[in-house]
Amino acid sequence: MQTTLRQGLARTIAVLVVGALVFGSAAFAQPKTVSYPGLDIESGQSGGAMTMVLGDSPPRFFYYGEISTVSQTLSQQMFDSLVEFDLENYELVPGLAESWEISDDGTVYTFHLREGVTWHDGTDFTADDVIFTYEQIITNPEARAGDAAQFTFTVDGESRPVTFEAVDDMTVRMTLPAAAPAFLLQQRFFIMPKHVLLPFSVEGGAAPADINNAWPTDVDPSLVVGTGPFRLTSYTPGQLVRLERNPDYWKVDEAGTPLPYLERLDYLIVPGTDAQVAQFLAGNLDQLNISGAQFPDFMTRSLAGADFDVVQSPALFGSPPHLAFNFDAADAELAELFSNVEFRRAMELAVDRMRVIDDVYNGLAEIPGTPTAPANAAFYEDTTGLMGEYDLAAAATALDELGLTDTDGDGVRNISAGRALEFTLTYGNDSPAFTDIATILQNDFAEIGVRVNLQGIQASQLLGTGLSGDYEAIVVALGNQPDPELRKPIWQPGGSLYYWHRSTQPADTGEAPNFDAMADWERRIYEIFDRGSVETDADDRAELYREWQRLNAENVPVIMIAKPANVAAVYDHIGNFVYSLGVIPGYNPVPLYFRR
Repeated sequence: MQTTLRQGLARTIAVLVVGALVFGSAAFAQPKTVSYPGLDIESGQSGGAMTMVLGDSPPRFFYYGEISTVSQTLSQQMFDSLVEFDLENYELVPGLAESWEISDDGTVYTFHLREGVTWHDGTDFTADDVIFTYEQIITNPEARAGDAAQFTFTVDGESRPVTFEAVDDMTVRMTLPAAAPAFLLQQRFFIMPKHVLLPFSVEGGAAPADINNAWPTDVDPSLVVGTGPFRLTSYTPGQLVRLERNPDYWKVDEAGTPLPYLERLDYLIVPGTDAQVAQFLAGNLDQLNISGAQFPDFMTRSLAGADFDVVQSPALFGSPPHLAFNFDAADAELAELFSNVEFRRAMELAVDRMRVIDDVYNGLAEIPGTPTAPANAAFYEDTTGLMGEYDLAAAATALDELGLTDTDGDGVRNISAGRALEFTLTYGNDSPAFTDIATILQNDFAEIGVRVNLQGIQASQLLGTGLSGDYEAIVVALGNQPDPELRKPIWQPGGSLYYWHRSTQPADTGEAPNFDAMADWERRIYEIFDRGSVETDADDRAELYREWQRLNAENVPVIMIAKPANVAAVYDHIGNFVYSLGVIPGYNPVPLYFRR
């Protein structure tokens, strides 16, 4: 299956960069029939409930109002996008857009919307909802989880936006200032209801930032309306989010049975991995994503007759952990040291990736890309030969050559006279994997005379801490995507999520990044992402992003540690569970059902 999935990804990316793609010129029948012939999907039975887990309470039910994996998990069940992935081969297939065409020059996308779709409250879904979502929410720079940058192009030194037009009630046209090969792949944004959210928008007379106030957790559940398979029915703070079946959902199985099969989805709010495992083993959760460290215990129980299975697969999506040093640390001496590529390369030599893979993930992980997933055949460049291989003696020698020696004989190197080479490493203490990784790093760094003080916080707070700049070093996991363009805000210097070197950020929204703060290699990566955004030749575009991976390997902006496989446990009474290349945890577009 690995080869098949990689080939499917390669086909997906290749077709996206053709200048004149026309997909779905023939209308699909209504409703859409869902079929996965290669995944052993069987016809299910209507009824039953499934219980899953959330690691934290939702901050709100409006996806674009907060950067939150919890909100994202829930939104994936309640909302749809114009296009979606076929889980079997990861090719793009119609979603709320029944078909689409792309102009020969790659700048005009015309989406023909699916007839007969309604919002959970019975209101018709139309082009106005799509235009509203893109103009008032996604491209609103004040929307905390919006993505305005993806819809602004720099052409001849000028910023030009994508324009959106409702051709008629069921047709949307998006016109780009320049060709963008990954544009179609990006249109997996959740579409929102204009008739409900208008009062929170600029169009409805509100301030731009007011969009973030939509759907707080005490909202009437009937106001949280989507087009997705489930709808919000209740929320018990800190305990349970309940979703119930959308009886008017627009998908059916091959036998014509309306989807979803399940009548209800319950999400128990259970912070902490140990508590989640206990809830699963007690039978209070039907499915749980687990780590490689947990795999032996779960597999042993399964083989001993427990009524659940353990499934695993290589990952494309998912979040490979990495170690980042803060180039702009509050401590000036540390900031100067962390900004030195020779220091980062020296520290990379002290990162024992194979021990992490073996001890933390029980072998269910691989050496990661830098930072493209090895499963992504379309773009992956094998840079393992450029990455520092674990060698404590070589790491110590490299630090010696930087003048970082132990001048006072206490076993810890010194940055300057009387100043120990010491920093704080922030990690997620509610994650066993992060805890183990941080401990391994602390111990190995001590072997080369570098003192590390561990600071544990909730894993859900790691990215926010990185973005605030309030850290010295940090272990964070950021997800892969099938196209590097989709991670541009993370990996392009000056991007909104380029957290380890925040001084490259523009001074104000809409302004150019701070190029003066960039090293030469960062400026080159910036250029690569700008070029990759508009290059339509598939081979040239892939080579650009391979150069980016080589530059990452050579300059080590962050130290990639491991790429975990997907591992999950699921009880036997849940049918059709598939964990393929790893869509975001908690989301399973295959029609799950409850075996009676």
